[in-house]
Amino acid sequence: MIDQSVREARERVVREHLDAENKLDFDAAIATFQHPRYELIGTDTVHDGPEAVAAYYSQLLEAFPVQGYEIISLRHTDDAVVLEFWMTGASKEPPGREFKAQMMAFFLFEGTGLVCERVYFDSGSILRQISG
Repeated sequence: MIDQSVREARERVVREHLDAENKLDFDAAIATFQHPRYELIGTDTVHDGPEAVAAYYSQLLEAFPVQGYEIISLRHTDDAVVLEFWMTGASKEPPGREFKAQMMAFFLFEGTGLVCERVYFDSGSILRQISG
């Protein structure tokens, strides 16, 4: 079982990360990582390292210029913070099509350092919503 101070530190990192993403401040989001890494299970892709994660954020913003994240639940494990959340947004093409998708992310830690965000989602549900 992890120490309460470690749990609190990890939760602060996750909340800071989401706050940065909600502000579309992706430099600040990357700065929350000890080692930036995204594993996107819904698209079977991995973005490893600061440049790769910055490129991922750029692609995400290009596709969805409007986006936001709302926490449904947050739980702790020995090596992760597990977050269930809503991602909302609107697509660039076709213009302005809105979506709302329920997702789950494992924020993986080494100590209190964030080393990976592993995101589970159904890409089909987003595509159905934006394709009309």
